[in-house]
Amino acid sequence: MARNTYDTDEVLEDSFDLGQLKRLAGYISPYKKKMAGIIVLMLTSSAFTMAIPIFLQMIMDNSIPDKDMRSIGIYSGLTLLIALYSGLSLRIKIKTMSVIGQNIVYDIRRDIFKHLQELPFSYYDDRPHGKIQVRVVNYVNSLSDLLSNGIINTFTDLCNLIFILIFMFALDVRLTLVCLCGLPVLVLVIIFIKKQQRKAWQIQSNKQSNLNAYIAESINGIRVTQSFVRERENTGIFNRLSATYRSAWMRAVTYNFTMGPCVDIISTVTTAFLYVLGVKMILAPDITLTVGVLVAFTAYIGRFWAPINTLAGFYNSLLTAISYLERIFETIDEPVKVKDAPDAVPMPPVKGEVEFRHVTFGYEPEQKILD
Repeated sequence: MARNTYDTDEVLEDSFDLGQLKRLAGYISPYKKKMAGIIVLMLTSSAFTMAIPIFLQMIMDNSIPDKDMRSIGIYSGLTLLIALYSGLSLRIKIKTMSVIGQNIVYDIRRDIFKHLQELPFSYYDDRPHGKIQVRVVNYVNSLSDLLSNGIINTFTDLCNLIFILIFMFALDVRLTLVCLCGLPVLVLVIIFIKKQQRKAWQIQSNKQSNLNAYIAESINGIRVTQSFVRERENTGIFNRLSATYRSAWMRAVTYNFTMGPCVDIISTVTTAFLYVLGVKMILAPDITLTVGVLVAFTAYIGRFWAPINTLAGFYNSLLTAISYLERIFETIDEPVKVKDAPDAVPMPPVKGEVEFRHVTFGYEPEQKILD
């Protein structure tokens, strides 16, 4: 390949495919039992919290009109127990998943570093060392949050959505259908920004790699820089690369931050429609809706859109991680060109005498330094 320099963007040889996600799953597999336990723990916590809006409905429709303080006390005590259980579950989940996430990051970094030890000299001649370093350190570190929180949160939030929809349909089918009207709009937003978002993060990873490469070169060559009084020129190059990286990062996070406000706007509009519709149903002559049901339903609306917002955040994190996974697995897949022959034998004792015959050397094939 052509020599890559600090101001040259790297080009991926292969596009991202689901096979790379399967490879990531291979690193997750040794911890699947612990992760399954955390999932069960969080699902039970979520299932218990689903009952809190029902408690509010019972208090609004029955306990308060009947002035039944005993039932209010019971519902309040149950709510407190559920809150304590949820807090304990969250603490266990954070501690366990942080350990698992860091173990997976360690495994990936170990594999990429081990593979780098076997690559030929030509691999290091063709790339600035800073671009190699950023893959081992920065890119692998960027997967930490996805592995520690994103996977478990995504699975539990998907299950939460199912629980919430069951409770919402049980309370009122009409209001639930109105709430679901906002989902097609959200899907259109995701489709619109998906391609641009992944491309923006690929560009950002390129600019980060270029900046890191130049910093490494500058530090390694600081004696040459000072000897030839190039401090001002080097500072100018650094500022240009840094500004380019900043612009690429701002463009990438702009797409990320688009998702959250879109979810908030859609949820706010649908909630407003639900309030208008719910009040009309309460004031209708036949009273087809009670105040308690409306209060419980509005509580479920917040719980309905919160997981969707979390899933949107995970989608952003996944696209960001994909741009880094592409670079990581590209390095791990780099072929080892110098290997032992199948019939290789151990080297005999060396006498300490070296003789060169017909030896040529050059950094580039067409430019011989020693011939």
